Amino acid sequence: MLATRLEKLRKALSERGIGAMLITEPINQGWLCGFDYTDGYLLVCAENAYVITDSRYTEAARATCPKDFAVLDMAKEKVTDTVSRLLAENGASTLAFEDRVMPYADYLRLRDAIRAEFCQAGTLLEDIREYKDESELAAIRRAQELTDLAFSHILKVLDPKMTENDVAIELEFFLRRHGASGKSFDFITVSGEATSLPHGTPKDRVLQKGFLTMDFGCIYQGYCSDMTRTVCLGRADAEMKKLYQTVLDAQRAALSVIRDGMLCSEVDAAARSLIDRDYPGAFGHGLGHGVGRFIHEAPRLSPRAGDKRLAPGHVVTVEPGIYLEGKYGVRIEDMVFITPGGAEPITASEKELIELF
Repeated sequence: MLATRLEKLRKALSERGIGAMLITEPINQGWLCGFDYTDGYLLVCAENAYVITDSRYTEAARATCPKDFAVLDMAKEKVTDTVSRLLAENGASTLAFEDRVMPYADYLRLRDAIRAEFCQAGTLLEDIREYKDESELAAIRRAQELTDLAFSHILKVLDPKMTENDVAIELEFFLRRHGASGKSFDFITVSGEATSLPHGTPKDRVLQKGFLTMDFGCIYQGYCSDMTRTVCLGRADAEMKKLYQTVLDAQRAALSVIRDGMLCSEVDAAARSLIDRDYPGAFGHGLGHGVGRFIHEAPRLSPRAGDKRLAPGHVVTVEPGIYLEGKYGVRIEDMVFITPGGAEPITASEKELIELF
């Protein structure tokens, strides 16, 4: 699978007339060479590829990286001299760099020291990475299985005396205990009026009566999961039940139509049009996003997605929400794998309104 990714990158570079690419973003480095490290560079040329790091990582890199990658110790000479030398040896005069993530100061330093014409890579890697292969999908599935297990667990241990921070910590500990290497983002575990904040921050306060939104996920073998469930602490009144049911109906409407070849904006519209009937303007964010090595990847399910269409290999979230400022909000989020001619749900947790305490 790694060889295929390398081949796709080389093909994309060749089509753009670029001789090589310097990858500095650690997650992209790990995705390409199969070895996760946080200090170094990855250089891909037309025929050769190099992992350039230091003695903390060289032994592990040589044991982990496939034979397509030569591992070099960057303590032997200045990194910029190493890259310049390798470019010359490979006959590459143009060098793509990750302009979307590289700090401007780093760009200036490298540009002034490396003997090559620098070219912006733009979304080159993102365009390749958005289509998941079988090994990637297997890791995402397992990450979501752990997330589903964590939701089942938290329902059993939730207590009125817990704080919002307690909920976030309990979820993370459970995920780590059961095989996750970490959390895929900072968890959103907010209650009461704070649920009206789509990206609310949990606080050291006792859980408030009303809705409790839990947006969380984990990392397994480098790949992320992402799920949101909203439950009610205490009994929901008629207005709360209507709002919750509207979000659930909107998500089901989107899940019923999402498929290979569909415009991303049309999937969003399937949910948004239903919400807007009774809650116009209360669904402010896009319906979903891609998930992979990064928690947010292409494609986006959004009214502003243009002519982007879903295709086999995409893994996307479907997460409609309604947020009433200063009152409360509800979001429900699942992940979906786009298959040839269809779509397959990845998330298994129940979604009917749960009332606790």
